[in-house]
Amino acid sequence: MDPLQKLRLLGQHMALEPAEDADAVARPTGVAAAHQVAPCGHTPAALQQSVTLGIQPAVTPGGKHMPLLKTLLTSACERDCYYCPFRARRNFRRVTFKPEEMARAFMALYQGGAAEGLFLSSGIAGGGVRTQDRLLDTAAILRRRHAYRGYLHLKLMPGIEREQLLQAMHLADRISINLEAPNTARLQSLAPQKTFFEELLQPLQWAEDMRRTLPPRQTQRGRWPSLVTQFVVGGAGESDREILTTTAYMTQHLRLQRVYFSAFHPVSDTPMAEHPAENPWREHRLYQAAHLLRDYGFVVTDLPFLPDSRLPLDVDPKLGWAQQHLQDTPVELLRADRQQLLQVPGIGPKSAEAILQARRHTTFRALNDLQRLGVRAARAAPFIVLNGQSPVRQLSLFAGM
Repeated sequence: MDPLQKLRLLGQHMALEPAEDADAVARPTGVAAAHQVAPCGHTPAALQQSVTLGIQPAVTPGGKHMPLLKTLLTSACERDCYYCPFRARRNFRRVTFKPEEMARAFMALYQGGAAEGLFLSSGIAGGGVRTQDRLLDTAAILRRRHAYRGYLHLKLMPGIEREQLLQAMHLADRISINLEAPNTARLQSLAPQKTFFEELLQPLQWAEDMRRTLPPRQTQRGRWPSLVTQFVVGGAGESDREILTTTAYMTQHLRLQRVYFSAFHPVSDTPMAEHPAENPWREHRLYQAAHLLRDYGFVVTDLPFLPDSRLPLDVDPKLGWAQQHLQDTPVELLRADRQQLLQVPGIGPKSAEAILQARRHTTFRALNDLQRLGVRAARAAPFIVLNGQSPVRQLSLFAGM
């Protein structure tokens, strides 16, 4: 089987794992919608060909848009995770690349302009340590033999050794390992052969320890790679409170750049084939809540959970919080600090900073004054006052702009 045939067989399931930001990440239509958006220079036919190879539009941590090859060294796996399309006892055709073969295949796509970056994962074959060695060998061949200096995201295998992790951090721009579930009990419902702390969480703790204590001199960019993880949402009966409690720990204590959420979709010939698919709006609300925790100063207890510890699906969590806390005590924009501003719907980190800067030399009198600063003024209006006066009456003037 030639390398392109192998990539086509591997690529059909890789869209299930968001690893870099795509155009539709955090939208309720799901990540797959991003595949319909052609990167610059691609015709629809060329895009379809790319998708079948596992090449997808993505945005790197530095904000660069690029076609990214997302693939596996092997789809063979000795683990029997209940939801996974690559599980050991699932009956389908497996394919395997040797490290040099994968490096050559990617470089052909890279030099031909079809892919600019690589996300490389693998099924576990021969144990996590041996599988990680093959991933590291592939990365080393790309970097040293082929002099590849582009974007590389390396997956960490369950059971990775600390020295292997350090090698991965020297070679990659981003590293990740999927927690899959928010705690040990929930993981047993998805992947009973994995251990939550020793195999999944501990490598991320090691990585943060290395970033804090070791100089990044031998890394590709002179800085340590970013860290991300992913949860499967709706497969293990977990609550949003459980997921977001673990998310808060990951972003605040381990400095993960991003936590990804993947709404559960059943895969045929798995023990969870009859498990219902999760509502994609739940994934969407989790992304919104995670942004509040990471960028807006919210804590888990601020979030407007329902009695079953899930977020409401009919309202975004920031608006839900504001309706509970700001409806009767609106924020005075002329005196509010940054954290108070960030709690107002329609005000984000950039517009909050713009308000703080602008009010040093001007007074806000109308909603259009806020709109010029980047505020979604109509959304903010019910929850603010301007110099002691509610701006709600000015909405009719604003609406005509």
